[in-house]
Amino acid sequence: MRQTQGSMICPRCGRLIGVGEPQCPFCGAWRPGLYGWAPTLQRFFGRGIDLISLIVGSCVVLYVVSLALQPGAILQVQGLFGILSPGRRALYQLGMTGGLAWQNHWWWTLLTAIYLHGGLLHIFFNVLWIRNLGPTVTQVYGPARAFVIFSIAGAAGFLVSNLATGAETIGASGSIFGLLAALIVYGRRHGHSMLTRQLWQWAIIIFVMGFVMRGVNNWAHAGGFAGGWVSAEAMRGLEEKRESPLVQLLAIALLALTGAGVVLSFVRVTTLLLSG
Repeated sequence: MRQTQGSMICPRCGRLIGVGEPQCPFCGAWRPGLYGWAPTLQRFFGRGIDLISLIVGSCVVLYVVSLALQPGAILQVQGLFGILSPGRRALYQLGMTGGLAWQNHWWWTLLTAIYLHGGLLHIFFNVLWIRNLGPTVTQVYGPARAFVIFSIAGAAGFLVSNLATGAETIGASGSIFGLLAALIVYGRRHGHSMLTRQLWQWAIIIFVMGFVMRGVNNWAHAGGFAGGWVSAEAMRGLEEKRESPLVQLLAIALLALTGAGVVLSFVRVTTLLLSG
């Protein structure tokens, strides 16, 4: 809840100040209390909110829901990566981007499609990469910044894909490339050449594999990498600068927008089905 009285920790310098201070008397930060909302944000993120687990959990839940919405599609197996594949209608209902969604200007699907997957192996490998890279990005950038990077990278990847091909597409791989880019930016900034070299190798290997494997969206991979790089360059690590209330607010806004987008996609597609 909004706090209008009392003290708080300045998000920039870490000194104790009044929550209603128009400017921090120690570091000059403007409106550090964010009109009383900053203490609430600090408590939310300070309790060890694990946004990576939230991302993984959302991917798994939406995958199960997509199978339940169109169970008949489960039997239509097309190759190894087609095992337990959700149906096309179900994916549109939950926020797949490209195709019909992009033609109808459903821009929110740039975010919702990140959490959807096209088969058991697809979600397995993506979750594996998120669990591998996500905690490290969170550790060096902070939970809010990590979530913003993840979301912007995924949305940028799908935007590039939609502009280039307009094909139906889903998956968190664009966001994963964004996490790789964020760690490369961090490694370059702090002189960790071995880490940077290893991350570049991973990124190149995965990108090249996209040309070998069928059904891989390399446009989204490239766009996600670029989105992650740009957003990471615009931010600082935790040891350089604390997470500001504005970044935390942006992370919560992206989270809420994604959730609302899933609901909106379901309503729009279901309405189209009923009217058709």
